[in-house]
Amino acid sequence: MSKQEIDDYLAKVEEPKRATLLELRQTILDILPQADEVISYGMPAFRLNGTVIAGFAAFKNHLAYLPHSGSVLAELQKELAGYASTEGSLHFPIDKPLPKALVKKLISARLEQVKSKQPRP
Repeated sequence: MSKQEIDDYLAKVEEPKRATLLELRQTILDILPQADEVISYGMPAFRLNGTVIAGFAAFKNHLAYLPHSGSVLAELQKELAGYASTEGSLHFPIDKPLPKALVKKLISARLEQVKSKQPRP
């Protein structure tokens, strides 16, 4: 799995979806510069120390941010008002990237979950 696979995924996405996802990709990499770019469940994802922290995908009528956790979005309900979502994906418009501050909160919530599940020394 590699950066090239995400490049290939994005190359197949039409505009303006591609530009929006490229911006989200860069935002995630700005927040998690040490993350490995991978494909998880057929979609671009970002893995840190073996655990997927975030991902995204393009769909017909929307784009999705994927926290790879069933509870991150529930934890941030107030911040996500105005966005459609499922338990495992946050939907956003094809031509409007998620704000960097919101992506940072989503990633922070996921990192806290991962941290709390790690065994204590």
